[in-house]
Amino acid sequence: MSSCQYSNEKVSIMDEKNIPIRTYQVCNVLEPNQNNWLRTDWIPRSGAQRVYVEVKFTLRDCNSLPGVTGTCKETFNLYYHESNEVRESYIKESSFIKVDTVAADESFTQVDVGDRIMKLNTEVRDVKVTTRKGFYLAFQDVGACIALVSVRVFYKTCPLTIRNLATFPDTVTGADTSSLVEVRGSCVNQSEEREEPKMYCGADGEWLVPIGGCFCSPGYEEKGGACKACSAGFYKAKSSDAGCFKCPPHSHSVRDGATVCDCHSGFFRADSDPPSMACTQPPSAPQQLISVVNETSVVLEWAPPRRLGGRSDTSYNYPRMGSGSISSSQLCLPCGSDVLFSPGQTGLKTTRVVVSELRAHTHYTFIVHARNGVSQASGAGAAQSVSVSVTTNQAVSSILAIDVTRHSLSLSWQQPDRPNGVILEYEVKFYEKDQKERSYRIMRTFSRSVDVTGLNPLTVYVFHVRARTAAGYGEFSAPFEFSTNSDPFPLIGEGVNSAFLLLSVSGVGILLLISAAVFIISRRRSKYSKTKQDSEEEKHLNPGVKIYVDPFTYEDPDQAIHEFAKEIDVSSIHIEKVIGMVGEFGEVCSGRLRVQGKREIYVAIKSLKAGYSDKQRRDFLSEASIMGQFDHPNIIRLEGVVTRCKPLMIITEYMENGSLDAFLRKHDGQFTVIQLVGMLRGIASGMKYLSDMSYVHRDLAARNILVNSNLVCKVSDFGLSRVLEDDPEAAYTTRVRRKIPIRWTAPEAITYRKFTTASDVWSYGIVMWEVVSYGERPYWDMNNQDVIKAIEEGYRLPAPMDCPVVLHQLMLDCWERERAERPTFSQILNMLDKLIRNPGTLRRTGGDRPAGTMLESGMGSEVCVSVLPEVCVPEWSVCEWLQSIGLERYRDTLAAAGYTSLDSLLALTHQ
Repeated sequence: MSSCQYSNEKVSIMDEKNIPIRTYQVCNVLEPNQNNWLRTDWIPRSGAQRVYVEVKFTLRDCNSLPGVTGTCKETFNLYYHESNEVRESYIKESSFIKVDTVAADESFTQVDVGDRIMKLNTEVRDVKVTTRKGFYLAFQDVGACIALVSVRVFYKTCPLTIRNLATFPDTVTGADTSSLVEVRGSCVNQSEEREEPKMYCGADGEWLVPIGGCFCSPGYEEKGGACKACSAGFYKAKSSDAGCFKCPPHSHSVRDGATVCDCHSGFFRADSDPPSMACTQPPSAPQQLISVVNETSVVLEWAPPRRLGGRSDTSYNYPRMGSGSISSSQLCLPCGSDVLFSPGQTGLKTTRVVVSELRAHTHYTFIVHARNGVSQASGAGAAQSVSVSVTTNQAVSSILAIDVTRHSLSLSWQQPDRPNGVILEYEVKFYEKDQKERSYRIMRTFSRSVDVTGLNPLTVYVFHVRARTAAGYGEFSAPFEFSTNSDPFPLIGEGVNSAFLLLSVSGVGILLLISAAVFIISRRRSKYSKTKQDSEEEKHLNPGVKIYVDPFTYEDPDQAIHEFAKEIDVSSIHIEKVIGMVGEFGEVCSGRLRVQGKREIYVAIKSLKAGYSDKQRRDFLSEASIMGQFDHPNIIRLEGVVTRCKPLMIITEYMENGSLDAFLRKHDGQFTVIQLVGMLRGIASGMKYLSDMSYVHRDLAARNILVNSNLVCKVSDFGLSRVLEDDPEAAYTTRVRRKIPIRWTAPEAITYRKFTTASDVWSYGIVMWEVVSYGERPYWDMNNQDVIKAIEEGYRLPAPMDCPVVLHQLMLDCWERERAERPTFSQILNMLDKLIRNPGTLRRTGGDRPAGTMLESGMGSEVCVSVLPEVCVPEWSVCEWLQSIGLERYRDTLAAAGYTSLDSLLALTHQ
């Protein structure tokens, strides 16, 4: 442009590289009110929602134009018009929408001869086009000296890319400069979706926020953003595996893309074996099978197979066993179902078994098979077995002849029908029928008779007899019962002096009277100590009581956890939200557990945070090992554990209302007394169950009681709990000096760190106080030292507001200084059941306790305050008492002698 042209025209010029280009230029600067337009052809939108217009132009500085006054401009305007018409011959100016007024950053000022000193400007503007198929651009000059060098129209896309094995196509950006376009990717060949792959296309054409992705399919691994087949000798079993693995021992793959390696000839893989496991073989036969016959039982023992086949799941079965008579040539027949195997007949892990309930004088053949996980797949059978033949010992006599006296029995019997050798001796076992073999005596004799002496008169005895030969003892005979005679009474019969007889009867009556009086009064004064002792003795004599096993006695904590807790697949757990923290361990979450074949349930999930020590892991798992041993509706139920992956988890039932103390504070005053007693009854039932298992909780408090949606209270938090020894008076001493919850702990536990079921009873009394006071803090704002001192001085918590007298009395019983004087949980449970059945006893609150031990209920009947029914008897007169035992005829005699009260009867002597 050598000089200004005062017209809008298309000319050819040379660019800065001396390449000819076409330009549009205008320079009508002398005339006012210029309105010159230049319009493009129709431009298709091609799916774009925002286009960019790049304009390159030159502009003459108005000051460099001579003679120009106020008509010269240094800007021009950019417009656009959306249209579906490819050719619109005429478009009104008003139809165009203004994009911007464009000004030059650089302008030129003069033109030299043969050369031009120009400066090229480049400006970019964006335009939102979304309503039509295409658009027109227009340029308006209002009085500038300008040359339009080039116009480039473009839009932006996020280019095709592969991310996390997912392909994302070329994607046009959004209409707004801040918008993100969500794009779903598709997995590359030989891959499968791990989680829906997504990315977002930004307005500047960049991909943002990759989510999800794909896994290479089994038999393929990721290489360079694609999935390549595993080469021969390698395999990949699952899409989630990191890559291809070398075939395990005794296996191979001959083709690319193997998902599992085939076993070599003679080697096998069980259905339950993972593909990563080496192929194995069945075991060889057991070795050195020996048998020991004892009566009609046989003990079989053997050594493990010499070759286990490379597996650790060897077990032993007895698939075939036969019997036949020694004296006949009869073939072996299968044994009956009455034969007992201990510990079992199939799937044995030990190399010893006891077979009992066999027939006497019978020949047996036992075949022991060694099996492992691939025995069935290999088809191996007899080569893995070993057999032994045995003969059981002689049958015994079932006939007894007797001669009975008061303190002895003379017994005789016949020789067995089939002695199976020379009989060396007989063995007689006998016991009192009431003892049921808990205490028996043995006598041995060479003859077929024996005199049994030292027996109790008028007692039924049970006798068994068996014979012994060189082959061992036979089985005992069937039980025979015989009773000794009664002691004759020397004062009753012919020739007895009547006066002496009357005196004797009177003396017996007086003795009975004294004994009964001493019994009742001593029972009234002994309170809980005797009943507690009886209940403890009963518990330890009962062979059906399950005893708790301390997991800390196991060297390997994993052994304890797998013995007492069920392993849960982590994929069946769905965590929903965090509901709390669990001290040093980690978080407590709620979620759902779905086990195959069972309905989905809500659970609580405790997890062990990362970076834990071995001690923290052991302590964490020990709580599950403890809970796994309990099965009671008022003990928190353990659903299972997750130990085979991280994080470690303990899964328990979900208690919707949380801890009891917080629940009561939230619902202060909203429950009836019966409802509160029902909560206490549930806690007492759970603690009775624990005490019956010889277990001490050590941290019983309302904060450690959980409440479900049905207001059922369950004992939880076994982190401080420990086992109680076999001795009912034994106590647990803490292994480490851990903090003790002073406000809930019995004095002897605080002072000596000795814990018993009786110290749990003290804690239960505090829990009762918490429940009735709706979660108030025991001893309020007193510090721990003040609490200890107050308890030592005899202070006890007063009754909470509106607390029934009977409940506060039960609390005070739980807080007896001497632990032997406290009630047992069994007695507490009985007391609470009485109160629930007689709600009128709960109406009396506050004030002084009435004299004696009786309270009047609203029904007008007397109900006992104390736990023990025998303690709660009214103050009878001597007359009433004599009448109750059928000795009222002695009333006047006793009254004349000055015995007018039950206490005075204690002074009676034998004379």
